[in-house]
Amino acid sequence: MNSIDRVLRSNLKLKHLQLLVALDQLRHLGKTAEFLAITQPAVSKTLAEIERLFDLTLFTRSTRGTEPTPQGESVVRFARSVLSEFERTKEDIASASTGASGRTNVGAMVVALPTLLSPAIERVKKKSAQMRVMVEEGDLTRLLPRLRRGELDVLVGRLEPGYAAPDLSTEPLYQDPMCLVVSTAHPLTQQKKITWDQLARQAWVVPPPWASSRLKLEQIFHKNGLGLPSDLIESASFLAILCAVNDHHAVGFVARGVGLHFQKEGLLKVLPVALKMDLPPVGMITMRGQKASLTTQTLMTCLRDIAKHKKASRP
Repeated sequence: MNSIDRVLRSNLKLKHLQLLVALDQLRHLGKTAEFLAITQPAVSKTLAEIERLFDLTLFTRSTRGTEPTPQGESVVRFARSVLSEFERTKEDIASASTGASGRTNVGAMVVALPTLLSPAIERVKKKSAQMRVMVEEGDLTRLLPRLRRGELDVLVGRLEPGYAAPDLSTEPLYQDPMCLVVSTAHPLTQQKKITWDQLARQAWVVPPPWASSRLKLEQIFHKNGLGLPSDLIESASFLAILCAVNDHHAVGFVARGVGLHFQKEGLLKVLPVALKMDLPPVGMITMRGQKASLTTQTLMTCLRDIAKHKKASRP
């Protein structure tokens, strides 16, 4: 066993891992000391102790703060994975002991929130109200790094092919086409036929440029001899989309399941505009080879059940 093996397997303690992760997040010795409720000299001493174990410089220090070296980034990544597994193990032991508790951290894209994840969480809570589900909304550029760092257990959303990677495991659940939505008071709701020329003159709220649905929307405008509207808001947040549609009177571009759900709630109106585009399915993303906690497994089972019901209920 070489020295690095020995350090990773035997010498590093939990307090070392916690300090490394905190220092990477805060990038400042004083803030790290405050966060960990210890003195700044204690942070410096412990960091020096860790670096002696590795015989490497893991963080560079300057008047501006601290920055991880390339070796430091690797050790921090290891620390995050160990701490995440530590938390999962604690939750699993508690869940097995009580038969009720447990926690899962979920990353969710707009397409999955109201009609897939929300009813799945309701099912989880019916099984045990004590199960805790932390939901973080965002797009893949934000959520995938958190999944890889072990901060999220599963992602639900559209399985964008451009983000496929060997370390990720994907599970398609169902297809969900896109639609156009506006506020219930928008003038377009009074028209039976809506042209793309009319739509091009509206304000729009659209997905970020990396999203496959955004590219398909741009292609539709180009096929109609039009450029993308100049009055644009770009967001992957449903709250931002809802505000833009209702406050800025923008045309929204969302998954049809989402649009119909909020039309039923009286918050949006789906426009009678056909959108012909092939899009990747909605599904789940997890880290390949990583065993899910009992609570995460329960949620994933509920997600699969909801997806089966959605497919069975479609004409």
